[in-house]
Amino acid sequence: MYDIIVVGGGPAGMTAALYAQRNGKTALVIEKNGFGGQITHSPKVENYPGTLQMSGNEFADRMLEQILAQGAEIELETVTAVEDHGDYKTVRTEEGHAFEGRAVILATGVRHRMLGLPGENELVGEGISFCAVCDGDFYAGKRVCVAGGGNSALQEALLLADSCSEVTVLQDLDRCTGEQRLQDALFRRPNVKLITGVRITGLLQENGALTGLTIRQGETEETLLCDGLFIAIGLIPENDAFAPLADLNAYGYFDSDEACRTRTPGVYVAGDCRGKTVRQLATAIADGASAALAACHDMNA
Repeated sequence: MYDIIVVGGGPAGMTAALYAQRNGKTALVIEKNGFGGQITHSPKVENYPGTLQMSGNEFADRMLEQILAQGAEIELETVTAVEDHGDYKTVRTEEGHAFEGRAVILATGVRHRMLGLPGENELVGEGISFCAVCDGDFYAGKRVCVAGGGNSALQEALLLADSCSEVTVLQDLDRCTGEQRLQDALFRRPNVKLITGVRITGLLQENGALTGLTIRQGETEETLLCDGLFIAIGLIPENDAFAPLADLNAYGYFDSDEACRTRTPGVYVAGDCRGKTVRQLATAIADGASAALAACHDMNA
């Protein structure tokens, strides 16, 4: 039996394992895809304190090496359920295995809602991005498009408008759904253009990098050249399987206190899967530390 089982191997999950091991607890991290989570989509990370520049993959590799050096164990499996037995929990996987731990930290992350176009996944990090704070500087002086018309899309576009030569917001509805104050602030910018009632139908690329889009408005299809596309059409948390243990808010994110505790003793949540206002690398790491420290404190009490 492990002291702490971490579900998810992104920055929050690996930080939780690091803090658990350094507090004398045994930790197992179960990850279904690849270690690092969303940060691995960023070719350059320049907003992490103390590090001038690194790739997301480089950061993920460093974290994985660090937790393994501390004695954490890892498994590449898909968790389907967590059972509460009071003093211990059972974590079950799609592969048919069961792992037992005194505490569980759910760091399941989120996934970006995608457009569903051919070649889209291959262009992530090569012209397709999701975070203006993370990647906006790479497009300074260039033309970019933003897919979406809600608050998130408008906020992304506002940040991009500060440095990009041209920002085109593409909304499939006949109007933006974001707050009016955001619309007023954004569309008064001379380098910002809005196209409504439009659907992105294709991605143009050259030498593995995005060069433009094909868009359809009514019966008319045209080509729109751009250097980058920021997709902001929503995030999808995958927390439903754990709802018996941890409350979900109206958007499907875990409800927890700032110590990352849930209503089930011994179950904690950390990272982008948790209900909060800022989802960045730094906040994911902070959650991982908080959740692990809370688990260690509760175990030692």
